[in-house]
Amino acid sequence: MSRQLEYTGRAAVALLATVLALAAAAIEQGDAAPPFIGVDFAGKPVDFPAVTGGKPAVVVFWATWCGYCKAFMPYVKNIQSDYAAQGVQVVLINVKERGQGDPRAYVAGLGFTPIAVANGDAIADAYGVQFVPGLMIVDGQGIVAYRRPWTDLPAGQTVAELWDGQVRAALDSLVRR
Repeated sequence: MSRQLEYTGRAAVALLATVLALAAAAIEQGDAAPPFIGVDFAGKPVDFPAVTGGKPAVVVFWATWCGYCKAFMPYVKNIQSDYAAQGVQVVLINVKERGQGDPRAYVAGLGFTPIAVANGDAIADAYGVQFVPGLMIVDGQGIVAYRRPWTDLPAGQTVAELWDGQVRAALDSLVRR
């Protein structure tokens, strides 16, 4: 019995160390956003942050099965429309799909044309994104100006409106500079 407790204790310590290491690696507000070259759903390269042309970008790590993502995407569509004149880009990065959905069809059905990256798990790892949606704003100089904080709100309109307000407030402070 004591061996089992000793093993369980060591396993718990190892798990905690892994979780803390991952959390420490997360890109936070004020950090430089890691550049990446992804591939869009047509097989063309997406070079970030070059693709933003020095303008702010709303970056969303998403999956087709994510209820939070589904609730938030109509707001992302409106954000793109409302901030297009200021050059704000929307970059959607598909992650954690695990063969459960059709991300290409999902993006095609959104009703707007974002920059969309397929198979972005390695990019999510570089940003320390553990849960979807990963939501952040990268300013025109490549610095993370906003990263979605943790919430215990359920998926739906309330949390989507909360994030919409936070994103718009961050964008407003960036485009007024």
